Amino acid sequence: MRKIVHVDADAFYASVELRDQPQLRGQPVAVAYHGPRSVVTTATYEARQFGVHSALPLRTALARCPHLIVIEPRMDVYREVSRILQGVFYEFTDLVEPLSLDEAYLDVTHPKQGPPSATLIAREIKRLVKERTGGLTVSCGVSFNKLLSKLGSGMNKPNGLTVILPGDVEALVAGLPVGAFHGIGPVTARRLEERGVKTGADLQAVSLQELISLFGVHGRQMYAVARGQDDRPVDPSGERKSVGVEETFDQDLRELPHMHSQLQIIAARLQQRLRAQDLAGRTVVLKVKFASFESVSRQISLPAPVSLESELYRIATHLLTPELLQGRAVRLLGITVGHLQDPAGRNVLPALFDSL
Repeated sequence: MRKIVHVDADAFYASVELRDQPQLRGQPVAVAYHGPRSVVTTATYEARQFGVHSALPLRTALARCPHLIVIEPRMDVYREVSRILQGVFYEFTDLVEPLSLDEAYLDVTHPKQGPPSATLIAREIKRLVKERTGGLTVSCGVSFNKLLSKLGSGMNKPNGLTVILPGDVEALVAGLPVGAFHGIGPVTARRLEERGVKTGADLQAVSLQELISLFGVHGRQMYAVARGQDDRPVDPSGERKSVGVEETFDQDLRELPHMHSQLQIIAARLQQRLRAQDLAGRTVVLKVKFASFESVSRQISLPAPVSLESELYRIATHLLTPELLQGRAVRLLGITVGHLQDPAGRNVLPALFDSL
């Protein structure tokens, strides 16, 4: 049986800022770029009490918490702290799968050092991170697969350590709200709740055939999630293939100008996400889901990487053609950027982009 540890730094960007500016401790702080469409990248736990959280539009965050202290991200500092975290992880295993600068899965089934106890290793990781980063804390989830270890790391934040043993799974999963499961987003959770499926126990009572008929291939994943099943290995390649943002609308969109407005908002959010990870990409994919739940996608490959809102918006609107829509109502739009790379020193897009 595998021994997996999921490590997640607590309010990472904000915690780094509080470390470097201790006078801000105890105050509501958010890390975000300034701009009319900016979104929060991280918020302190004091800010979260006002409903300020990651991916929330900055304008909304300031409305909810007028005394919110907003700090511009310092990606070079966060990357340096991330290198310290990674250094700690690799002391115990080479099977490290980074998910972001502050989050990773570790397979410690056969650790490089220390006792063969994932719980003790997680405890030592927490101690070393705090010592070497000047006081930053991480939360760890320990279990026998990735799904449960990630679930555990989020259960007792901040500075938590949660162990989920095989005998704990059935009761734990049964009592959780469906929205707590990794891979079940707010829209899917709402659809399930509308059908009376509110907890893991409710989800377990739904047959595989019914889940597939309702959610397609995703239904098979939901069936496994409801039982705490996950056979994915920790992937040490560390290669992230794409970054995307999509939005499901409460009311279907029927007019092209309304779709363009939503694409601009999505492009702005995607720029923030790419910017936070210092990434750009040479492939842009537009995803469209119609009211009938049919999904289509269109993509374009570019000679230079893109990451700016204006670029992403122009490409997406170019791909969203009347021929693609065929007069159909749209319930979801998304933009994904692939073939990722560091945007440093990238060239301005050549003139052929101007024709899009």
